[in-house]
Amino acid sequence: MAIKLEKVVETFYENLEQGKIMGRKCPKCGAVEFPPVYACNSCGSLETEWVEISGKAKLHSMVLPAALSSKPEYKALGKYCYGEVELEEGSRLNAVVRGINKKKRAELLDKLPVACHAVIYQRDGYKTIIFDLDEE
Repeated sequence: MAIKLEKVVETFYENLEQGKIMGRKCPKCGAVEFPPVYACNSCGSLETEWVEISGKAKLHSMVLPAALSSKPEYKALGKYCYGEVELEEGSRLNAVVRGINKKKRAELLDKLPVACHAVIYQRDGYKTIIFDLDEE
């Protein structure tokens, strides 16, 4: 049985398959919602429209996965953390950031926020978004 996705979710994943990261922009106040939702969280407008996200971002905080929060499906990523990421377009979200171990986290703590960027990552059966640190 195929999963029936809501239209906004379906459109988001269809665009990931085409290599595009999409959000929803409010034409009334200019806020960009990512992950995309129909209603603007800033002003409440229901008139949002699709916009491509640049993928440029800043990592504001990092938490290394513990035994209970570690995801087996991310084993292929190698070392990673969970972090609060702010997109260039203004949205903030919790995300997976690749390439962070205890040593790297310690090096970066005093430098936060640091530049990172979105990457379309192939998981088992679908694509999703993770983040990589920008080269220093």
